[in-house]
Amino acid sequence: MSMLRLELKNLHKRFLGVYAVNDVSLQVLPGEVHALVGENGAGKSTLVKMIIGEYTPDQGTIFHNGAEMKPRTISESIGNGIAMIHQELAPLPNMTIAENIFLGQEIMNGVFLNRKAMYDATIDILREYGLSFNPDKRVSELSVAQTQMLEIIKATRRNADVVIMDEPTSSLSNEEARKLFSIIDQLRKKNVSIIYISHRLEEIMALADNITVLRDGRLIDTVDAKSITQSRLVEMMVGRKLDQVYPKEKVDIGESVFSVDGLSSHRLFKDIRFEVRRGEILGFYGLVGAGRSEVMRAIFGIDRYDGGRMTLDGKEIRIASSKDAIDHRIALVSEDRRLFGLVLCRSIRENISLPNLYRYFRSLFIKRSLETQKVTEYEKALDIRCPSVDANAGSLSGGNQQKVVLAKWLMMKPEVMIMDEPTRGIDVGAKYEIYKAIVSLARQGMAVIMVSSELPEILGMSDRIIVMSKGRITGEFTREQVDSGRITQKDILNSSLEAM
Repeated sequence: MSMLRLELKNLHKRFLGVYAVNDVSLQVLPGEVHALVGENGAGKSTLVKMIIGEYTPDQGTIFHNGAEMKPRTISESIGNGIAMIHQELAPLPNMTIAENIFLGQEIMNGVFLNRKAMYDATIDILREYGLSFNPDKRVSELSVAQTQMLEIIKATRRNADVVIMDEPTSSLSNEEARKLFSIIDQLRKKNVSIIYISHRLEEIMALADNITVLRDGRLIDTVDAKSITQSRLVEMMVGRKLDQVYPKEKVDIGESVFSVDGLSSHRLFKDIRFEVRRGEILGFYGLVGAGRSEVMRAIFGIDRYDGGRMTLDGKEIRIASSKDAIDHRIALVSEDRRLFGLVLCRSIRENISLPNLYRYFRSLFIKRSLETQKVTEYEKALDIRCPSVDANAGSLSGGNQQKVVLAKWLMMKPEVMIMDEPTRGIDVGAKYEIYKAIVSLARQGMAVIMVSSELPEILGMSDRIIVMSKGRITGEFTREQVDSGRITQKDILNSSLEAM
């Protein structure tokens, strides 16, 4: 046991009598990258919350460096040398980088902060990780990737020898992800153990030494990452074979439904022109920061645009707010479902019916029975796994939250469905179900715009692909061009890297 950095023995955790984790054991070696994979709801989050002291196990034992550990709080866990970097980062944005790094461990000069010493020490700490930020820069000015790096630095400089990373690359560009992987290699060389949670299996296969698979709260197996194929790993996670990763179907594509002509917004995007037709899945690809999401936010009325025109069913429309977009039956599944797509403290029923409440008013009151009936129909159609439609949306897994967002817009019966990173942060099984739902929308004659940073997803699901770089459209490709080999993944990637 003394050779192990972390050992979990027969952990159990129940909520309302239902097992979230059922008899799970795990061993992590010093300097090991140990991946934890499974569908949403498999028990990954509950397991790591027991490690960091957020939950107390009902049964089982946790050992850290050979000694039994019973953390009652997250602070105790950090004191024991275990840190977690959450998918939703939580630095203090109005404080400087130096203040964040030294939070709780400030360098003092008597009763006053020694700001110069903290500034100089921060420069040395950042340099060690190959970073050159100004220590006096506010964290609110950092990108998501830079904030991610800051959280890693905070964790390791507090002498953490176990760092848990939850979906660390979900909001990073390819270059930023490579920087993160370089830092993980540095930590590995320092004998820091990493527990790495991700739905991106290609990352798992490249980074991990060992992979533990959970399903329905139970341990399926722990395997050597070099001895297993990605398809076998998927099968272990979902309990069945996924014969086709992208269930795209050939659908008859009809007339143009929606078009934009010369859409521009100062500094964000310029001269955007495209159309999308009935039954078509139009893919938008580009690296993070290319301007794809900004275009979609402007179309939906969240952000203002400076110039250009939009046309729906042959008639020019003006969208100044999200209400205008909804009135024109344009829907947006946002890239950040927790921030823009859901009211997490409200029920599934309330979330799905929110933009559709006018359907259920009888005089001054909502006809609750009719509302519940219709919501339940969509809950079953999309297989939203929940104890009840009255359960809080915040209690659901990421994949099921995404289905709730999709359900509320489907109830509206839109003509144009915009889906921005529709599978970000959800597991492979839930991705497949989302893909099937997208194909179903196209089959029904809806015009679908799908934005994604994952090129295989764009290639697998799109009838036509538009590429953006630095706020401009830099390429357009048909599915036939890709299928015939006239256009390759490399051509599309190069198009996304073009300068303005």
